[in-house]
Amino acid sequence: QVQLVESGGRLVQAGGSLRLSCQAVGSIFSINAMGWYRQAPGKQRELVAMSGSGGITTYVDSVKGRFTISRDNVNKTVDLQMNSLKPEDTAVYYCHVNRFGNVYWGQGTQVTVSS
Repeated sequence: QVQLVESGGRLVQAGGSLRLSCQAVGSIFSINAMGWYRQAPGKQRELVAMSGSGGITTYVDSVKGRFTISRDNVNKTVDLQMNSLKPEDTAVYYCHVNRFGNVYWGQGTQVTVSS
């Protein structure tokens, strides 16, 4: 049984910062990729940032230079540091883990950026 435990979402003013954290709990090892997706109201879920094998990171263009993903393989955690937040960053953020094709999702944490 694998569970992704997320934390860090809240209301913040535009220009502010937040740090989201996610820990994979349970019997899981040798994770291929850990990252974050988000889904805004009325929109499809989109990839925000991903940390793959070998330290390769991927970001959606809209967050490049503002968001930083970091991963700890020992503790099975992945964090998302979000700076210079904009109202368009408002969404539910979901932690995502992929292990050899087995995909796990967190329950989601709400990030609201007020203008």
